[in-house]
Amino acid sequence: MNLLTGRNMVERSSKFLFIVVGSVLFMLILYQYVAPGMMNFGSPHGYMLEDDADLFPTPDPHYVKKYYFPIRDLERTVDFEIKGDDVIVFLHIQKTGGTTFGRHLVQNVRLEVPCDCRPGQKKCTCYRPNRKETWLFSRFSTGWSCGLHADWTELTNCVPGVLNKKESRMKNQR
Repeated sequence: MNLLTGRNMVERSSKFLFIVVGSVLFMLILYQYVAPGMMNFGSPHGYMLEDDADLFPTPDPHYVKKYYFPIRDLERTVDFEIKGDDVIVFLHIQKTGGTTFGRHLVQNVRLEVPCDCRPGQKKCTCYRPNRKETWLFSRFSTGWSCGLHADWTELTNCVPGVLNKKESRMKNQR
């Protein structure tokens, strides 16, 4: 009877130890999700400093930089005159969030005269503030006027003709 009691005690203590160790590991994992980056066990300070924040201290020799964008291209400003003859042509690229962004262009941009989007219609009317001409060429304002998922070349060749046909006059648009 004494031997049976000893075996039960070992089983109970191992179960208790398993529960305690499992709980501690669970809490550590949970803490990392709730407060990521707040605690760094590799840092002598116990928390992450600005100096410790460099995730890739040495460049990866296998990574070859494919595209080089100069800062002047990334930080440029473009003057867009909505009351003039300028047109924004939205190039929709599949699987990049283009549908969501295109919808935001017609529904959520704060303008003097916002786009008129009617329930149940896929296209919105986006007129300039001073005349009934469109300032946006996109799937949600003009439809797929240049074909389904038209690329840059197709849009470059197609957009001027479609806009001139819609507004029945030749224009020099940017």
